[in-house]
Amino acid sequence: MVTATAPGRTAVRPVSGGAAGVSRLRRPRLGWLGLAPYFLFVGLFLLLPVAVILFSAFRRTDRVRDPVTQQFVGRTSFTGENVTRTFTGIYRTSLLNSVELSALTAVVAGVVGVLLAHAVLTSRSGVLRQVVTAAAAVMANFGGIPLAFLFIATIGNAGTLTALLQDHLGVSVQDDLHLRLTTVGGICVVYLYFLIPLMVLVVTPALEGLKPQWAEAAGNLGASRRQYWRLVAGPVLLPTFLGSLLLLFCSAFSAYATANALVGQSFPLVPTQIANVLSGNVLSGQENLGAALALDMVVVVVPLTLLYLALQRRTTRWLA
Repeated sequence: MVTATAPGRTAVRPVSGGAAGVSRLRRPRLGWLGLAPYFLFVGLFLLLPVAVILFSAFRRTDRVRDPVTQQFVGRTSFTGENVTRTFTGIYRTSLLNSVELSALTAVVAGVVGVLLAHAVLTSRSGVLRQVVTAAAAVMANFGGIPLAFLFIATIGNAGTLTALLQDHLGVSVQDDLHLRLTTVGGICVVYLYFLIPLMVLVVTPALEGLKPQWAEAAGNLGASRRQYWRLVAGPVLLPTFLGSLLLLFCSAFSAYATANALVGQSFPLVPTQIANVLSGNVLSGQENLGAALALDMVVVVVPLTLLYLALQRRTTRWLA
């Protein structure tokens, strides 16, 4: 680099770093290769299935007779008939049942989970906290047919608890307590088994992020405990709570094996209807109806997931 020092004289100043600086600038950055397996996994098991669902949902295949060979061949056309049919009859009922069941269980599990997590964190017992956290981690991932069998064996028509209450207390689980696993209430009880622990796991870090200085400052300013939760802690935890409700809703909305093992087709849900279509229980020309039902689920879940991520970012900014 040439710089002027005095009239008629110049000085040469070497460039800092020399060849090493140029090599650093030209050196390719390969750190992103570590994310390649993740992007490959997302592409193969998320983006590609969604694309196939979107393509199949609007595709219709009819069997027509070829005028030359007089043999039946498949003819593919694209139409919105499959999607339209998902909003009629049993499929419309399934969608409404899934939304109502998921919303109800998400709200109940959200409220109970927050209260349980707060009680554990304020108990000052490290052992209790470890036990509840470990149990919640196990129960949140316990579902499917084993969970259905657990409740059938416990409070089913011939379950252990059912027989115990009937024989020793004269109380009928079905008639007196009005708890039947084949009804909406029964399914809600089963879903709460894994949704409440999931809520505990999700909301515990947010409760831990509440700084004690906030409560002390509110108390010094004359605020009561109720005012602190209403004006300080509540607004801070609100994005986490709403985001957790969305997460619980999506988890309940997509659950299949447990509900199918409990009620089958007696209480239609979207996942069970998709399984029914995939098993071949459809009319000719409606083979892609399952893809249309899956597209309905994608349309419901994807916006909620994006909203959940937005709420999580807002919570992180407050609690960081």
